Amino acid sequence: MSSTIVTVIVIIVLLIVFVGAGGLVVAGIRRSKVDEDPLSARLIEFSQRGEAASLEEIELSQPFVDRVIYPMMVKIGEMSSKITPQHVIEQTARNLELAGNPGRMEATAFLSLRIILMGVLGGLFLLISLVSSTWPPGREFLVTIVLAALGYFLPALWLRSKIDRRQRSIRKAMPDALDLLTICVEAGLGLDAAMSKINEKWENDLALAFGRTIREIQLGKLRREALKDMSDRVGIPEMTSFIAAVIQSEQLGVSMAKVLRIQSDQMRMKRRQRAEEEAHKAPIKMLLPMGVFIFPTIMIVLLTPAGLRLWKTFSGLGF
Repeated sequence: MSSTIVTVIVIIVLLIVFVGAGGLVVAGIRRSKVDEDPLSARLIEFSQRGEAASLEEIELSQPFVDRVIYPMMVKIGEMSSKITPQHVIEQTARNLELAGNPGRMEATAFLSLRIILMGVLGGLFLLISLVSSTWPPGREFLVTIVLAALGYFLPALWLRSKIDRRQRSIRKAMPDALDLLTICVEAGLGLDAAMSKINEKWENDLALAFGRTIREIQLGKLRREALKDMSDRVGIPEMTSFIAAVIQSEQLGVSMAKVLRIQSDQMRMKRRQRAEEEAHKAPIKMLLPMGVFIFPTIMIVLLTPAGLRLWKTFSGLGF
């Protein structure tokens, strides 16, 4: 009887955890995408239709997710941020910026998602072990801890992979982007207009970074500060050196086209050096798959006939 009660309690807790995880993800995504009050948008929609409606009717006309689940998840995220160390939230927010803010998720929602996923994986295995497992309790406890740790670290590993992929994409696109910037500046465009051209013509992470910088400049931020912020959001040495050279050329009055051409040549040389470095690493990286998959297969193909011949020989002698 007691095991049945425990199983029911675990099922209820898991259901709550699953609902909380989904709600936190929705809240994190929606909250970062909100550009206007949904209630105001609904009011504008009613006014355009020419229908007279009270504020209560307009609010009740919104979906259940907007009226109930989303505000509740926002409150949960705010409560979790109060017990989370500030430096952890800041580091998570920076990692999300370096990754290009995938999913438009806030730092508090991402941290809550890690904790919830840890509870989901650990609790799900615990539920299965309580219902049908015949393992010893010590082994069940160890596997539960391992799965919980896996659920906690998997989102961080996914975020790290997104950061690496974005930085590789930007690093690869920088020489061509600097060539286009150089051509535009030599043709008479300013640096802002040249970056706008890249944002218009291309659809990659570097173009998105330039587009965000241009929008910040248009909203009143100094170009020097906007460029530094872009360098911080990208987080690669090549972008840092490029921004430093651009800012220094503005301060010293050096020709921008000349600076961009020098930077483009340096970026292209660094890209060639990285390609050569990866090519030199390839033989070492091939040792493991060759030793695990290729060499055993070759040994089986070569030694099997000899082994069969030896077996027939010794079996004929009566061994």
